[in-house]
Amino acid sequence: MACDYQGELRAIVHAFKYDRRRSLARPLGRLLRDAGGPVLADADAVVPVPLHPWKRVQRGFNQSADLARALDLPIRFVLRRRRATRTQAGLSPGQRRRNVAGAFALAAWPWCSAPADVAGRTLVLVDDVMTTGATLDACARVLKRAGAREVRVLTLARALPPRQ
Repeated sequence: MACDYQGELRAIVHAFKYDRRRSLARPLGRLLRDAGGPVLADADAVVPVPLHPWKRVQRGFNQSADLARALDLPIRFVLRRRRATRTQAGLSPGQRRRNVAGAFALAAWPWCSAPADVAGRTLVLVDDVMTTGATLDACARVLKRAGAREVRVLTLARALPPRQ
């Protein structure tokens, strides 16, 4: 994780993700690469957390894939989102886990040989913001079941728990 998801970084990530300011991908990706050096060291590839196809069309891009492009490792699009899920914002930790349970699977597209790209490899899951880790955990479970040797996680920001 590069930074806490608050203040100026929160505003920048919001502009990148929701205002379609894709020009921010390169500097945010550099920040992620610099902060994630130990996580990226000796990894075989990075795997962006996928969006549901409809969300991808609606947004116009996958922010995690844009960040992954700056990490100087091969990108493997080996995961797919099998079903649309509610946005995780505002959900409790338990609701987040239930929301993404079974939502991810290995990709089966003609240009992706998912089992060959996963088995025995050290992979780094890339996402923009982690709150509880439910999405990343669900993705990592799919990769581990497919034979990944190790699954690491790298996110641009970590959302802080609300103050009590």
